[in-house]
Amino acid sequence: MASDTTILERVIKPERAGLSPELARHLLALDFPPADHARYQELSAKASKGTLSDAERAELEEYLDVNDFLTIIKAQAAASLRHRDPAT
Repeated sequence: MASDTTILERVIKPERAGLSPELARHLLALDFPPADHARYQELSAKASKGTLSDAERAELEEYLDVNDFLTIIKAQAAASLRHRDPAT
């Protein structure tokens, strides 16, 4: 069975360049707000201790899914900029 991330990678093809420099830079700047970083850290710590509730486990999975998506689109953005300027 393919994971969400595997399917997204096949659809987006992050190694494929082709985004405009402006869009690529915009995508590379995307990040979680500080409050979400803090919440992720809190949930990760609880996961390490084995004290996550079912709702918290689902919330952590959502953070991980969004992070996977960001990683894939940022890879494509970086490939696009490298393709335009191989020195980067």
